[in-house]
Amino acid sequence: MTARNRPLFFVGMLSDSISFQIQSVAIGWYVFLLHHRAFDLGLVGLALFLPTFIFALPAGVFADRVDRRIVVALTALLEAAAIAAFMLLVAAHATNLTPYLSALAIVGTARAFGEPALRSLLPSIVPADQFVRVQSTYASLRELTVILGPALGGVLVAISTTLALGVAAAGMVAAAVLLAALKIERIVHESPPQLRDAIEGLHFIFSRKIVLSAISLDLFAVLFGGARALLPAYADGIFHIGAQGLGALRSAPAVGAALVAAFIARRPIERHVGPTLLWTVAGFGSATIVFALTTNVIVALVALALTGGFDMVSVIIRNGLVQLATPDAMRGRVNAVENVFIGASNQLGDFESGTLAAFIGVVPAVVAGGVGTIIVIALRTLLFPALRKADRFEVAAAATPSSP
Repeated sequence: MTARNRPLFFVGMLSDSISFQIQSVAIGWYVFLLHHRAFDLGLVGLALFLPTFIFALPAGVFADRVDRRIVVALTALLEAAAIAAFMLLVAAHATNLTPYLSALAIVGTARAFGEPALRSLLPSIVPADQFVRVQSTYASLRELTVILGPALGGVLVAISTTLALGVAAAGMVAAAVLLAALKIERIVHESPPQLRDAIEGLHFIFSRKIVLSAISLDLFAVLFGGARALLPAYADGIFHIGAQGLGALRSAPAVGAALVAAFIARRPIERHVGPTLLWTVAGFGSATIVFALTTNVIVALVALALTGGFDMVSVIIRNGLVQLATPDAMRGRVNAVENVFIGASNQLGDFESGTLAAFIGVVPAVVAGGVGTIIVIALRTLLFPALRKADRFEVAAAATPSSP
C-alpha cells in the first residue's frame, strides 16, 4: 500500500462505515417508533436485502470490468441521495411506511453494486503476505467507527432524526471523494462481458469447498443468530433506555470486535483456521442466547460485546480464506456472490428476526436465533470436514497485487 493510498483508503472506508452506522440507528429507531411494530424492522431488512439478491451477478461483473474506484464513488453518492430522500420524508412527517422502504431499496441497490467493488479494493493494493495483518488493522479501526457511530447516531437522533440522516449523507459523499482518489492499476478488458463472466463467481465458489463452507457457515450464523434488528425493541420495551441507550447497544458488539481485531493485528491467525472459525461461530450463538435472556443492561452489553469479538475472528478468517484464494481478476464477482451470502444475510436476518418476533415475541425470537446458530455449527462440522481440518490460508497464484 503506497503512502498516498494508505490515508485515502482508511479515511474513506471509515467515513463510509461511520455514516452507515449513524443512518442505521436513525432509520431503525424512526421506523420502529412510527407504529411500534417489530415486523416493520424486518421489512427494513428485506428492503435492503432484495436488491443485493437481484443484482448480485451484474454487480460482480461491474466490479471486475469497471474501475472499482468509480463504482464505489458513484454508488456512495447514490446512497447519499437515498438517505437524503429518507430525511425529507421524515421532515414531512410521512406516516406511510412504503416511501421509506422505497428509499431504503435504493440504498440496498447502491450497496449491491458498491460492496463487491469496495471489498475488492484492499486485496488489490496489499501484498498477500501482509493481507491478514493489514486487514486486522483496518478492522480494528473500523470497529471504532462501529462503536462511535451508533453512539453518535443515538445522540444525533435524540437531537433530531433529520440531523442524524444529514450527517450520514454527508459522510457518504466524503467517502466517495476519498476512495475515488486511490491510485490502483486497472486491468483492461478488450472483450465485452459475457453471461459466463457473470456466473464464473458462482462456479469458482462452488468449486472450492473451503471457500463455500466458510461463506455458507457465516450465512446461516448471521441469518439465525443476529439480534441487531430487534435492538430498538429491546431499548424501548425491555430495557427502557431510549435512543441513546439504543446507540450503546449497537456499539457494544463493536467494542468486543475492536479489541479482538487489535489483538489479531499484532498476532495474526496463521494456524488451525478451520477449527478456530467453527468454535468462534459457536461462541457467537451462545453469547446471543445470553443477551436474549438477560434483563440486566450491563449483562446485555457484555454479551453483545462477546458476539462482536467472536464475529470479528470469524470475519477475519473467512476473508482470509476467500480473498487470498481468489485471483484478483475474479474478486469482484466472487465478492458479489459472497455479498449475497454474507453482507445481505444481515438484512435477510433482520427480516427473519422481525417476522419471527411478530409471531412468537422478541425474546423467544432472539433465543431461537442463537440456538439455530449452534445447530448450524454442528451440521457444518459434519458436512464440511475440509473446513474442520483446514490449517492455513491458501493463496491463489494471481492473488498478490503489484504495488501501484
